[in-house]
Amino acid sequence: MAAWDFDDFRILAADLTAAGAKAEPLAQLVIDKTASDLESGTKRMITAVDAVDTGFMLNSVSTTRGRLEAEVGPTAHYAIYVHEGTSRMPGRPFLFPVLEELTPAFEQAMGQVIDRSLS
Repeated sequence: MAAWDFDDFRILAADLTAAGAKAEPLAQLVIDKTASDLESGTKRMITAVDAVDTGFMLNSVSTTRGRLEAEVGPTAHYAIYVHEGTSRMPGRPFLFPVLEELTPAFEQAMGQVIDRSLS
């Protein structure tokens, strides 16, 4: 009867646990930087697409941070209508263009986090 040797699996599990502990603070830095860039870029874009009337929507753009997450966007109830448009008004996208612009750098930075954590 063959015996199973799980020592290599235990070593791998320990290595992955250590990698996760190493990766989390680095990933948090990347998330925080990207969220900050997204917030400031969104505010710039709102101005660039001429979507400032009273300044309420512009000033409502904020970031809520959590552990390994961040939510960025305006809280003005009408922001979605400005962004997407209505039957009477064309959309003036201000969030998604900035998000698309930041995505490659975010993905590259997260790839570096993974590489550093596994080495």
